[in-house]
Amino acid sequence: QIAHTFARSYLYKLQPENDFLETTPLHVHVPEGATPKDGPSAGITMVTSFLSLAMDMPPRSDLAMTGELTLTGRVLAIGGVREKLIAARRSGVQHIIFPKANERDYTELPQNLRDGVQVYFAQDYDDVFRIAFPQADGENAS
Repeated sequence: QIAHTFARSYLYKLQPENDFLETTPLHVHVPEGATPKDGPSAGITMVTSFLSLAMDMPPRSDLAMTGELTLTGRVLAIGGVREKLIAARRSGVQHIIFPKANERDYTELPQNLRDGVQVYFAQDYDDVFRIAFPQADGENAS
């Protein structure tokens, strides 16, 4: 719910004439039996998916991201930085977005885990948008 509400508001800032998220019924299935923390940690990912769909603009394909999102767009800390980094590396991802609040968790990881990937730290959704949609090239950035 928060992701969809935030995405509608963010899309309005980017493209006021775009009413896709207002008029198109969407359903995101989050299984009841999922790991409880997985849903909130997907906030920035869900918003990015909604915006990609609404703007008909794919995010960069070599990117993984995780972060809880508030209605004001702040990206909140998540758990499992090590596990999420390992999973991203295994799947061949080159770029990863973590919450700024998790920067210390990341820097405390062994160097061999941190090698070979470019990690970005997002404080708010504007940071995520700039990384996920570099082709927007400032024309749609808020």
